[in-house]
Amino acid sequence: MAADFSEDASADVVSASFARAADPRLRELLTGLVGHLHQFVREVELTDLEWQQAIAFLTEAGKWSQGVRQELILLSDVLGVSMLVETVNNRTGGVATESTVLGPFHVVESPISALGADIALDGKGTPCLVTGRVRSAEGEPIPGATVDVWQANDDGFYDVQQPGVQPELNLRGLFSADEQGEFWFRTIVPRYYPIPTDGPVGRLLAATGRHPYRPAHIHFIVAASGYRQLTTHVFQADSSYIDSDAVFGVKASLVREFELVDDPAAAERHGVPNPFRHMDFEVVLVEVGS
Repeated sequence: MAADFSEDASADVVSASFARAADPRLRELLTGLVGHLHQFVREVELTDLEWQQAIAFLTEAGKWSQGVRQELILLSDVLGVSMLVETVNNRTGGVATESTVLGPFHVVESPISALGADIALDGKGTPCLVTGRVRSAEGEPIPGATVDVWQANDDGFYDVQQPGVQPELNLRGLFSADEQGEFWFRTIVPRYYPIPTDGPVGRLLAATGRHPYRPAHIHFIVAASGYRQLTTHVFQADSSYIDSDAVFGVKASLVREFELVDDPAAAERHGVPNPFRHMDFEVVLVEVGS
């Protein structure tokens, strides 16, 4: 005979209902979720009204998640869950570039671009040359590694947030590293910006006294056959909010200086106005299974 549902036995009773699940991982996930959720309800003595409000909040967040707007990803981000999932799934023992959150704006495919291309299509912002290389943990170059980049414009908006205002695919590019594993492209210095606050996640931040800002950064996804794909950012060292990222994405190893370069010959060589900013980023990947 099944155990009676009670305050103390609730999680065990519900977990037992998953015993016939064909997928053992699904059974593990649901059992763990129920255990923690029921423990939370008991610890805070959740009221009926509070649970109804929580359901209404999640329902509203779901309704906001359509097209390029992903409110549930935003919720995961501001609760630190996105960063925790990234961290748990990208343990490297300190031998590789650290990962960080994907963010809610990688919602379109970046255009395939030649090395050295200028991804800033709106002509706004401080010119910046980005250089880098992709290496293995042993220091060997990884030729042909793909480097997918995207960032906000000089006003702090991604292209998908301003259709008809920004050029389509502005500040996005997909590059392939050369035979030495090196890559380079032209862009602008990133700018800090707020995550969207016009929906339920924005109200949550306001209710808890938190600001919505992210420090200036450029997104990267770096991939190569035989290596673990890396999702990460580079953060501008002197940006506002570098110590209080709304989505907890900053890691010290990912902070870089965007150095001022006043060199007319170098500017002409790289096809940027003088003076310009320069940021260099070495990416270290680990092999699959490491």
